[in-house]
Amino acid sequence: MKFFTYILFSEKVNKYYIGHTNDIDDRISEHNSKQCSSTKNGAPWKVVFLQGFSTNSNAVKFEMKLKSMKSRKYLEWLISKG
Repeated sequence: MKFFTYILFSEKVNKYYIGHTNDIDDRISEHNSKQCSSTKNGAPWKVVFLQGFSTNSNAVKFEMKLKSMKSRKYLEWLISKG
């Protein structure tokens, strides 16, 4: 099974959201159908970064690393890097 760390962007609220999942299509659908309280005001969200991992643990660790950076500049640099 594949696990993912992802970054979403909402033009509506001009914000990024970082998360992890094992089913990216279902998770994005949940964000855009306003099922997630933390992202409901920003819908529609678009995926701007996606990285796959072989274990959930590694996906979570990378998510926590990104969140700990607390830097929009770093996120935008990472997104532009691909």
